[in-house]
Amino acid sequence: MDGNFNENDLSRVVEADRANVWHHLIQHQPFFTGADPKIIIEGKGLRVWDQKGIEHVDAVSGGVWTVNVGYGRESMGDAVRDAIVKMNFFGGTVGSIPGALFAEKLLTKMPGLSRIYYANSGSEANEKAFKMVRQIAHKRYGGRKHKILYRDRDYHGTTIACLSAGGQDERNAQYGPYTPGFVRVPHCLEYRKHEQEGAPDQNYGEWAANQIEEIILREGPDTVGALCLEPVTAGGGVIVPPEGYWPRVQEICRKYDILLHIDEVVCGVGRTGTWFGYQHYGIEPDMVTMAKGVASGYAAISCLATTEAVFDMFKDDASDHMNYFRDISTFGGCTAGPAAALENMRIIEDENLLENTVEMGGYMLGKLGELKDKHDVIGDVRGKGLFLGAELVKDRDSRDPAEEAKVQAVVKDCMAQAVVIGATNRSLPGKNNTLCFSPALIATKDDIDHICAAVDGALTRVFG
Repeated sequence: MDGNFNENDLSRVVEADRANVWHHLIQHQPFFTGADPKIIIEGKGLRVWDQKGIEHVDAVSGGVWTVNVGYGRESMGDAVRDAIVKMNFFGGTVGSIPGALFAEKLLTKMPGLSRIYYANSGSEANEKAFKMVRQIAHKRYGGRKHKILYRDRDYHGTTIACLSAGGQDERNAQYGPYTPGFVRVPHCLEYRKHEQEGAPDQNYGEWAANQIEEIILREGPDTVGALCLEPVTAGGGVIVPPEGYWPRVQEICRKYDILLHIDEVVCGVGRTGTWFGYQHYGIEPDMVTMAKGVASGYAAISCLATTEAVFDMFKDDASDHMNYFRDISTFGGCTAGPAAALENMRIIEDENLLENTVEMGGYMLGKLGELKDKHDVIGDVRGKGLFLGAELVKDRDSRDPAEEAKVQAVVKDCMAQAVVIGATNRSLPGKNNTLCFSPALIATKDDIDHICAAVDGALTRVFG
């Protein structure tokens, strides 16, 4: 800590927060019955410090899978400052130096894609993709091919349209009515295939993909415009698609002329050990959205990448004043985002963080496997790179989910040990039972040992 705040200053800050700030995803009543809101005042590497000066190891990269290159990067701050002092903003109808250079650099990591549309959040990037699908439907198919398929347990954002494409019923609850034209397909979590009627013991991945085709045929292929999927499901339980799933998905989309939209908001820019999660599986998407790790939280930015074929559909008739993509994201015109994103990519390349993610991800998966051997409450461990989950169950044979209160008690116990982990929560009714881990891509074996030791102790105290 640099000591810029003294105790009196921080007391004032805590009271100002309690009286004025509406936090995300949290019940505030405890703040009025004795508990203080937590204020994070500094970060360095994987560590953050709260208002009491307590050092925490952050195993969830800012709580929501974002700070990929770690905290306290002066070069990131310098890049943002230099960009905004020179030219901070102009609406996206014109270009900027950081915007042009980052798009060029980013697309070198995404063969087959050629255009970048800037926005400011993952939800907004996904909205842009949905709007493109709808406009293409009207331009080419008389409005008929407008339906967008999404997967059970996947999450695509917090706007009403994104919730309409959200496969997490508890997160969606009480926000309807929803936008029409979104259709759910089944999840592909092999660990819970016993809950899916007809799921086979062999070739589950191909079977799970075939369920998508059945829904396309039920809806009518001429009505389905896109399929939107996370490459690895995040908040729905850290689900790595099984072998055979992605090749069959690609085949189905091509067969029925359906755009494949991959939501990389969590997985993108290194989280799984490749630049993008879909690149593990050899698929060729038509659209890719990204946000969190693009600038590691040092500036707000999201992107929608498309193929040239998608881009061409919005410039094929310049005489039609309704032909182009009639959309804008105000803060998509900021230069801070692409400037930070360029520096973020430089850090990942220069420090070999993709390689570190693969190595440390394998190490952490092994450590979680050791915890599974020790604690019967762990039914399954899974993940890709430094994006990992441990599903807790009452009984390994029945696979009944562990009580959510106890899962949250594990998270709370780790926090008491000054280790910040995550868990699925407010997402899946009765199935918020997966512990989530996503430390920054700079994580070391010592960091991972520290995190896993905290989880070990917490599981022992909560479950015995």
